[in-house]
Amino acid sequence: MATILVVDDEPDLRFLMRRIFTRAGHQVVEAGNGAAALDAVRQARPDLVVTDVMMPVMDGVELIRRLRADPATMTIPILSVSSDWHLAVHADAALAKPYERAQLVAAAERLLSEGRDGR
Repeated sequence: MATILVVDDEPDLRFLMRRIFTRAGHQVVEAGNGAAALDAVRQARPDLVVTDVMMPVMDGVELIRRLRADPATMTIPILSVSSDWHLAVHADAALAKPYERAQLVAAAERLLSEGRDGR
């Protein structure tokens, strides 16, 4: 079981991803924006970050930039899940919204098994 941090400003989408990842056997932590996600990462380092790009307070692009700049978090795999997925150039993988459940699980499982070295 891995811990996945889901970052999205839409509560319904966080709920949906929580159900998908929980059913796939993972623990899920949620954050509604990039700033809250950074706080969550500092409290308990996740095995994977799944983030939207367009969010208030701190967007996903800035979140990814900060995670990559910090030696303590630079190795955490990141999956961007957004209609603006192409903006997340430093993510390890990206899915465009809307996505299929199987696509989301497959991308997450690949990143969890291969990590950042599997890019």
